[in-house]
Amino acid sequence: MAGKPKLHYTKGRGKMESIRWLLAAAGVEFEEEFIETKEDLEKLRNDGVLLFQQVPMVEIDGMKMVQTRAILSYIAAKYNLHGKDLKERAWIDMYVEGTTDLMGMIMYLPFQPADTKEKNLALIIERATTRYFPIYEKALKDHGQDYLVGNKLSWADIHLLEAILMTEECKPDVLSAFPLLQAFKGRISNIPTIKKFLQPGSQRKPPTDEKSVAAVRKIFNI
Repeated sequence: MAGKPKLHYTKGRGKMESIRWLLAAAGVEFEEEFIETKEDLEKLRNDGVLLFQQVPMVEIDGMKMVQTRAILSYIAAKYNLHGKDLKERAWIDMYVEGTTDLMGMIMYLPFQPADTKEKNLALIIERATTRYFPIYEKALKDHGQDYLVGNKLSWADIHLLEAILMTEECKPDVLSAFPLLQAFKGRISNIPTIKKFLQPGSQRKPPTDEKSVAAVRKIFNI
């Protein structure tokens, strides 16, 4: 039996958090080796295990995978979360790209100068409520099913729940105009593997605070 996947990243959310979500939702136990100093990162680079000198890096199935999208795609396909055919996969990919864009805006917010944060937070809420969430609300309404694609749990559903929870951290009532997404959030949150990941003490990481921003700046020299 192959060992557990091993995740190499900082102790924060960053680009690794969606990978943690996907593995947890698939019911896959994983280990984490945290990068806590600039020297830890340099060691990985010097050992030649980072294809493009970047993290996240995940050791899985004898590979040392890098590039977030490639890692997520592999996990989704391996655990049957990437649709039953090319068309389903295309829809899942489109939905995932949308939530990736939204989560990217939220992810970088703590790293922005204080004088621009309020403006950027307002932009995130505006984009979430006018560009992104209406698409997912309409998808659920049009087909009347519990999941976004193929009436079966997929990577798109897991990613959307992660995006919803991240956006709610910015504005708790952000779903007030989206009743189907509110119901979706309840359904997906109660899937046993996801429910477990949402409990205190899991490998889910807390929102990025000033302390973790300072640590990331030091490690990555930014």
